[in-house]
Amino acid sequence: MMPSVRIPTPLRRLTGEKDEVAITASNISDLIEELESQYPGIKERLCDEDGNVRRFINLYVNNEDIRFLKGPDTELQENDIVSIIPAIAGGSFINSNTSIYWKFDISVIMTYK
Repeated sequence: MMPSVRIPTPLRRLTGEKDEVAITASNISDLIEELESQYPGIKERLCDEDGNVRRFINLYVNNEDIRFLKGPDTELQENDIVSIIPAIAGGSFINSNTSIYWKFDISVIMTYK
C-alpha cells in the first residue's frame, strides 16, 4: 500500500473531486512532485515560487506537523496518511465603551469522511 494523501475541499477540483489519493513517494518533496505529475496545478497551490511549502499550508504525516519533523525531507512509509491542511485566519475589530482592541482567531476546520 502507498501513502494516502487527504485532499482538502479547496483542492479537490484538481483531483477530480477525490478527497483522498494514493501516491508513491519516499518523502514529502517527492510526494509534492508526484501530486503535481498526477494532478497538474496542485504544486503551485502548495508551494511558493522557490518550491517551499507555503506559509499557510500545513502538512501532517500521521497527525505530526512536518515542520517539527524533517520538513520536506520527512520520510514516508507505505501506510502513512498525509493531510494537507490550509490555515484559515480571520480577525475582527471590537470597539466598546471601555476599550478598543483587535481580536484574531486562527483555526483549522477540516472534515474527512
